Amino acid sequence: VGGPSWTVKLGRRDSTTASHTLAETDLPGPFDPLSRLISGFANKGLSTRDMVALSGSHSIGQAQCFLFRDRIYSNGTDIDAGFASTRRRQCPQEDQNGNLAPLDLVTPNQLDNNYFKNLRQRKGLLQSDQVLMSGGSTDDIVLEYSNSPRAFASDFAAAMIKMGDISPLTGQNGIIRTVCGAIN
Repeated sequence: VGGPSWTVKLGRRDSTTASHTLAETDLPGPFDPLSRLISGFANKGLSTRDMVALSGSHSIGQAQCFLFRDRIYSNGTDIDAGFASTRRRQCPQEDQNGNLAPLDLVTPNQLDNNYFKNLRQRKGLLQSDQVLMSGGSTDDIVLEYSNSPRAFASDFAAAMIKMGDISPLTGQNGIIRTVCGAIN
């Protein structure tokens, strides 16, 4: 998908169990306000700049209709009217909750800085994306990344490394997996 590369540390210990509920307790939500996004990332030792850079991962992927329906039908000032109209074609006001829309209409399969260009044009699909460019403390970072693919790529790679270092298991806790998706 393009984008930067970084060296992934080997030997990280993983849990031998999984909890869907626990996994989702610290994930940012698609409706979170900027203050909650900033504090949630800060609670994990990530800066506001890290949070904005990592949000750039929304340059790829898709979202289900129920996650952005209210946004595209709100007639709010924080969304481009043409963008909202385009998204409504695949997401009716009721039903079809599972219909998918790309998070980035322009380059949906490329990890690039187009996500930030979209935010400048009020074309963030999720509310939690658009709040990054809404007159708040993160506007300058969004502007920088939209103008500098190099700055975005560098900060994204650094933030991915920091994220990989969050709360590692040590000692006899967990296992080092030989296959990432399976317990040894």
